[in-house]
Amino acid sequence: MQKNLILIGGGGHCKSVIEVAESAGYNILGILDIPENVGNEILPGHKVIGTDDDIPAYIDKADFVITVGFIKSPAIRIKLFNKVNEAGGKLATVIALTAHVSKYATIGEGTVVLHHALVNASAKVGKNVIINNFVNIEHDVEIGDQCHISTGTMVNGECKIGKRVFVGSLSVLTNCISVGEDIIVGAGSVVRKSIFEKGIYAGNPAIIKVRAK
Repeated sequence: MQKNLILIGGGGHCKSVIEVAESAGYNILGILDIPENVGNEILPGHKVIGTDDDIPAYIDKADFVITVGFIKSPAIRIKLFNKVNEAGGKLATVIALTAHVSKYATIGEGTVVLHHALVNASAKVGKNVIINNFVNIEHDVEIGDQCHISTGTMVNGECKIGKRVFVGSLSVLTNCISVGEDIIVGAGSVVRKSIFEKGIYAGNPAIIKVRAK
């Protein structure tokens, strides 16, 4: 029997997750978004049926997944994730049929693994994380809660990534390095050594460009 699923957030990331969820065998009941978007069709057959204030109405009918994206800040994703938990809802872990997640890896609740991603043996991925298309998470990597590892990124073996980190598309993290919490790594960066100061990093090698205030 198919599990029912409610998506929370009706933007571009929602479009990406719809097909992933369908491939994983979920029946999508609808999308919750801002009031002015109620009734809008995000993709054919997939409409906005309410707002996040309607979460309690679906607790006994479906699991949930947060489909708001994370580029500049994870704040909205975190707020919605907490709202589902506080209402007693269940956050689904959604893995694309085309992805490979090792049976020896662990994936936290609310995390989405998109098309053609690889999560290798002994990797640990936290809660409410986006592992985007064609991402490679190698063996023994640890990724904290509320992160977004963007398209085509390579995270090499034994790296540790803290909470609320965004790693931009086509970046590379070399073996055994650590990335602290609340850090943004710009697209195409190569992180060759551990970084801990909060801020925005970019380049090859990645250096801090903007320090957090």
